[in-house]
Amino acid sequence: MKLKLKNVFLAYFLVSIAGLLYALVQLGQPCDCLPPLRAAAEQLRLKDLRISQLQADLHRPPPAPAQPPEPEALPTIYVITPTYARLVQKAELVRLSQTLSLVPRLHWLLVEDAEGPTPLVSRLLAASGLLFTHLAVLTPKAQRLREGEPGWVRPRGVEQRNRALDWLRGRGGAVGGEKDPPPPGTRGVVYFADDDNTYSRELFKEMRWTRGVSVWPVGLVGGLRFEGPQVQDGRVVGFHTAWEPNRPFPLDMAGFAVALPLLLAKPNAQFDATAPRGHLESSLLSHLVDPKDLEPRAANCTQVLVWHTRTEKPKMKQEEQLQRQGQGSDPAIEV
Repeated sequence: MKLKLKNVFLAYFLVSIAGLLYALVQLGQPCDCLPPLRAAAEQLRLKDLRISQLQADLHRPPPAPAQPPEPEALPTIYVITPTYARLVQKAELVRLSQTLSLVPRLHWLLVEDAEGPTPLVSRLLAASGLLFTHLAVLTPKAQRLREGEPGWVRPRGVEQRNRALDWLRGRGGAVGGEKDPPPPGTRGVVYFADDDNTYSRELFKEMRWTRGVSVWPVGLVGGLRFEGPQVQDGRVVGFHTAWEPNRPFPLDMAGFAVALPLLLAKPNAQFDATAPRGHLESSLLSHLVDPKDLEPRAANCTQVLVWHTRTEKPKMKQEEQLQRQGQGSDPAIEV
């Protein structure tokens, strides 16, 4: 037993001596472990730097939100609205004026179908808070709708829209509000907004930077859910419409806007009261643009931002009955 333990101890001693001698030999040899150590140290340094940057970002105040352009830097939108006396006139104009009041840099051209300004419209404009020009021109008797005729038989608002175009071109005619037309070089866009339609304020953002003639769909018109241009690769290639699709411009009056410089450069461009049914828009646009050069807006004409709504004509049977009895509503209260 003693002999065996002695042998084991001797073997352990010899192995230890051999290991020690090998270690002493290696101490004198060059070591290639420095590059990995340097790489690890560089990684640690980069991580420390990134942590410092993140900590600095946490303590840095958030950036200020992007500011919209100042109103003075925006092109002016000239909104032309023909209107005529009826029971719902004030209600229609109040609704429209409150939509327009949400739009910066807007000038409302309100044109009455009358010989002169009426007190109702004059008071409404004065209370609107809008920059406005009040105009008035009576539709000739030969062009007026006769009793019992449907509204589509004769184009309406022709004289009124043309009077507004005359004012923009410096031919006068204002009876209230801003009397002077825009000076030469004014950046702007002209839009024809009937008083009974419904408008999203987003629509006015879409039209503001019109270069020539911009277009978009109109909802609830022409017997369709919507009517408007068809766009491919950013260009108008056709029109979604059911009635007379071969018209030069099968568009609704609410479906386009015209750059003011373009209108001023074409002094004879106006609406034709003798145009066939459905061709009133084309009678103006044919003087201004080729269909292939129309500028699609509203996400390439895939969004409806204006609707051709109409207010139902109020039924006044009870009012008429009370009037016959001498008990009608107080006429001094404006409705």
